[in-house]
Formats: sequence, structure tokens, C-alpha cells
Amino acid sequence: MSNPNYDTILSTTLAHHIPKLVDNVFTARPFFYFLKQAGQIKMVGGGHKIVQPLMTGLNSSAASYSGYDQLNITAQDGITAAEFPWKQYAASIVISGIEEAKNRSEEEIIDLLEAKTAQAEHTIIEKLDQMLITGDGTGNSGKDWAGIKTLVAGHPNDTSIGGINPTTNSYWASYREATAEVLSLGKMSTAYNTVSEGADQPNMILTTQALYEKYEALLQPQLRFADAGTADAGFQNLLFKGAPVLYDSYVDAGYMYFLNTKYLRLVGHSDNWFRPTPFVRPNDRDARYAQILLYGNLTVSNRNRQGVLTGKTA
Repeated sequence: MSNPNYDTILSTTLAHHIPKLVDNVFTARPFFYFLKQAGQIKMVGGGHKIVQPLMTGLNSSAASYSGYDQLNITAQDGITAAEFPWKQYAASIVISGIEEAKNRSEEEIIDLLEAKTAQAEHTIIEKLDQMLITGDGTGNSGKDWAGIKTLVAGHPNDTSIGGINPTTNSYWASYREATAEVLSLGKMSTAYNTVSEGADQPNMILTTQALYEKYEALLQPQLRFADAGTADAGFQNLLFKGAPVLYDSYVDAGYMYFLNTKYLRLVGHSDNWFRPTPFVRPNDRDARYAQILLYGNLTVSNRNRQGVLTGKTA
């Protein structure tokens, strides 16, 4: 071909587009946006597993004292850790030989790559959103990442989440109410209040479009308030006890999540977080390809502050 630096141009241009792609991904869906706003997209440098420290009890040495009283220096329990496996995710950008032949100038090369990158961005948004909402960590032969359906709802079972069994460790149990019934403000209030402790409250309620519209219908017109910041970010919402109520097309029918994103964290590997690989040409294909690689997983550090209603209808 006429341009001897084709691979270099492709690789350099892709790397240039990655920061914008990442920003677009994490402002495109409500759950991503709230994780980002809470500062809960974290990079770590490695480790055999993703370790999430947990506080399971109070420090019993804290007490009043007077003068020369002996202070309590008893060693404290109440700290443990949940462990989550590293998972991998990739999206490929492929340019076929015939596409290469049709786009021979540098400008045409860049235009083609921009279109391919936009396609990859849209796909990552859709597929990653779906996985982090509905994923239980067992899909695709156990390769899928965890989602709130397992971290919060405990689907498909409650035997072990992060290596801890919530049936024998009450501090690790989320609130779940599964009566098959029409959504009511009373059930929403119970869920919200149960997972709240003082000022530590859900900061988002995520549900389906049907249940969002049911909640809207339950409100008096003069009480339909929205969170301005969330609306400015492009997300339609209504407030419930100060928490924005939003919907996502991937939330399972009948589900309404009460989330405190202070305790939900999307952990990525600092060396492999939306990392673009160089473009290469395989021996058995008339094409060039590169991948965008992600290593990470979704974790939770306090399931007591998360809740879900299931089986609800409009």
C-alpha cells in the first residue's frame, strides 16, 4: 500500500482516542455515572485477587476515662476481607484488507478508525452495562464479571459472595423483599429505611422503566421532584427520600435496587484498564486488528447497606 506507516498511524490514533472513550463509557449509563461520582472506580496494581477490607464490628477499646486510669489496649477483631477474582474483558477493532485498500490516505485511515472506535465504544457501553447490572459472575463459563444482581440480590444463591457466606454472617446480608405484588410506596420506604443508618443512606434507586413509571404514577404531580445534578448529566430521574430513582433497560423485570455506591467499587488493573494493543496482521487473515483490554471486577464492601425489591409489578 502507499502508506508504509499504517500500523503506527492506527495504533497512535487509537491510543489518542482512548481517554475520550473511557469518559464516554462512564457517563453513558446511570450506574456507571454514580460509581464515577462516588469516586468508586479504583485502580490497583495487581495481586492474586482483588481484596476488599471489611469492618465487621466496633472497636471495644473506645471508652471514657479519667486521670491515671489504665487505658484498654486489647487487640481488636472486627476487620476481615472479601476476595473477588480478577476478570478480563476485551473489545477488538478489526480493519479488513479491502477496507484498508479503500482507505489509502492518512485522512481516510483516521476517519475509518474513528468510526470503528465509535462502534467499539458503543458496544462496550452496552455489554459492560448489561454485565454489571445482571451479571452473577458465572456467565460465559465463569468469565463474566460480577454484577449487582449477585452482589446485592444474591442471585443465584447466597452460599458465598467474596468468599463470605451471608447466611452465617449477618453483617454480610443485603436486604431483600420478594413478595409478588404491585409496587407500593410502603415497600419502597421499608427497603430504604432498612438499608439506612443515620446519614448513611442509598444514593440511587435503580429499576426498570415499568417500575419507574409506576413510581411516577404514585406521586402527586406537585411532589415529582428530580435531582438537578443527575438531570444535568442527562439522566431522567425522580427523587425518593432524597435519592434519585432511575431506570436501566438491563435491570430484570420486577427488580428495584436501593444502592449505596459508597460501598460498591469497580476495581481495575492499573496496567490493563482500557489498554489498547498495537495493530497487528495475523498470518491467517486478510485484516489488521487491535484490542482494548480491561482487567477488573465489581466488588462490594458493605452488603447491609444495599437492598432490593423483587417480584414487583406496575
